[in-house]
Amino acid sequence: MVLSRAASDSDESVHSTFASRYVRTCLPRFKIPDNSIPKEAAYQIINDELMLDGNPRLNLASFVTTWMEPECDKLIMAAINKNYVDMDEYPVTTELQNRCVNMIAHLFNAPLGESETAVGVGTVGSSEAIMLAGLAFKRRWQNKMKAQGKPFDKPNIVTGANVQVCWEKFARYFEVELKEVKLRDGYYVMDPEKAVEMVDENTICVAAILGSTLNGEFEDVKRLNDLLTIKNKETGWETPIHVDAASGGFIAPFLYPELEWDFRLPLVKSINVSGHKYGLVYAGIGWVIWRNKDDLPDELIFHINYLGADQPTFTLNFSKGSSQVIAQYYQLIRLGYEGYKNVMENCMENMIVLKEGLEKTGRFNIVSKDNGVPLVAFSLKNNQRHDEFEVSHLLRRFGWIVPAYTMPPDAQHITVLRVVIREDFSRTLAERLVVDIQKVLKELDTLPAKINAEEVKKNGGLVAKKTPLETQREITTIWKKFVMDKKTNGVC
Repeated sequence: MVLSRAASDSDESVHSTFASRYVRTCLPRFKIPDNSIPKEAAYQIINDELMLDGNPRLNLASFVTTWMEPECDKLIMAAINKNYVDMDEYPVTTELQNRCVNMIAHLFNAPLGESETAVGVGTVGSSEAIMLAGLAFKRRWQNKMKAQGKPFDKPNIVTGANVQVCWEKFARYFEVELKEVKLRDGYYVMDPEKAVEMVDENTICVAAILGSTLNGEFEDVKRLNDLLTIKNKETGWETPIHVDAASGGFIAPFLYPELEWDFRLPLVKSINVSGHKYGLVYAGIGWVIWRNKDDLPDELIFHINYLGADQPTFTLNFSKGSSQVIAQYYQLIRLGYEGYKNVMENCMENMIVLKEGLEKTGRFNIVSKDNGVPLVAFSLKNNQRHDEFEVSHLLRRFGWIVPAYTMPPDAQHITVLRVVIREDFSRTLAERLVVDIQKVLKELDTLPAKINAEEVKKNGGLVAKKTPLETQREITTIWKKFVMDKKTNGVC
């Protein structure tokens, strides 16, 4: 006879969370529970649910850093309870932020004097950085139009249709018209000539992208600067340029130092960059740098003294953690120019490995360029039977998160898959990904074709409905073939 004893309500004698009542108690999902639970149980319950998340290292959709050195992890945890905005209480953290701003400004060739400090600020990411830069452009344009006695209620920004959604957010939130240059087949970035044609007296700036989210390509900022200079001289306008270098800002200075895209071009007045992308810091840090003080209107800067001293602030939020600022400073002094260059070169080499592996399959067209952000954007040569979305879906079974998406207008009929090559994506992983993609393609070849919208249209919108028996027989046949193809000789 087996003797058993039920655990007491207090579970005082139970040391394992999984032997306690807490793992069989239903916790409310959308209301705070009435009673407390032990810290061990709370940790285990949450940790168990998080196991169902994807592996960040295999999330090839994201540009955001997913690995840092253990020494930097220690610094991050040590500063996790510091509020960055308390500058008087944490003066060293403030100093580290100022050092980062100046280092990045020099990296972008800001025209600074020997003892002149750079104008810039750390942000939560490039989205906030772009909002701040856009507000500065809008306020400068409004002040100029007011001084000339002209209307100042219809500002606009000229961008390519390939811009990140944060530009659309800025335009909508701050009532600025977004004038987009449409894309076309084979040209998936903003055309400088068309962009300048769209500029008018109400254009507060033209936004160029150094590293398109869609295919990693750098837009021709030098050509844009030259064309806009000519138009400004002809019209008397002073339309400036902002460079959205969220992805490419920490790549171009190390891989393409001769490329003119930054403050070497006179019309470039501000640049944003994501520290949490190729700045190699975990999510939550961006930077915006202005050419000089005149490009950031004083009326946008607030001064507060209720935290202990006079503190200037120009941010959309107030409180934020200090960890990412400290982590950025760590990477800048730890890696230096040499280290960043080595990391970016490794990323580019692994990108070539993946690209060549995909080309050898004979099934893909490569949409991305060799020069730009290290990523591979590719599409199926023939997607009549199966498309890129199906490839993306099946790759998740191997743990890979590879996004499939359509291009913006007027190239929306193009669908691509994209793999971002980050610092922690090794050659071994690149080769493994190619093998898994080949497995997916082989499996798709055995499956029935997806219903094609064009075929449905040709048939007058009618699709012949199969009987349950026909459907069952078709599924059985497909699976038999699939299993037979997988069988191997020998002992299993």
